[in-house]
Amino acid sequence: MRRIQAGVFWLWPLTDLSSFELQAQVALQTFLKGPGCLPEMSLVLRNVQRAIPLRRVPLRQRMEIVRSILGVQKFDLGIICVDNKSIQHINRIYREKNFPTDVLSFPFHENLKAGEIPQPDFPDDYNLGDIFLGVEYIFQQCKENEDYYDTLTVTATHGLCHLLGFTHSTEATWQEMFQKEKQVLEELGRRTGLRLQPLSRDLF
Repeated sequence: MRRIQAGVFWLWPLTDLSSFELQAQVALQTFLKGPGCLPEMSLVLRNVQRAIPLRRVPLRQRMEIVRSILGVQKFDLGIICVDNKSIQHINRIYREKNFPTDVLSFPFHENLKAGEIPQPDFPDDYNLGDIFLGVEYIFQQCKENEDYYDTLTVTATHGLCHLLGFTHSTEATWQEMFQKEKQVLEELGRRTGLRLQPLSRDLF
């Protein structure tokens, strides 16, 4: 498994965005806003790239289980699959790093403690945020003995943990995030038969 370059960020105010970024953020907000507080909110998985063939159903099925394991089925979640050019553009804007990466997370709720479930006051706030998966980058980094959809699942799970306040900026916070990812993936394995390792296992 490769060394991760994941990041976690908040969406900028609309007034601070370029025309391209404004269109992208407005489109995402339009897609991801639910019609109200429903018993189980939606997982929106969009493939906006053509570099790599992608079947959304396997990833969606697995991430629905991950949402259940984490207890966040009542929240909207967006997963957007993009190519190297797009993820590099986002990485440059939000991290000032001009290269493609595997995953970038944009939480809807700021300042969550690690593993904290948001407690929204309004129906429109039942939203976890968005995960951008650099599917072309992930495909290029996969080793011969790695299954592409397994790696996508592990990477998306990592991104979802970021939306719930987990980080890996220090060894202590990394250990906390690693243990959560390990717990989630082990439970996913019990339900599906998969054997997956956390994305953050080699960070420290």
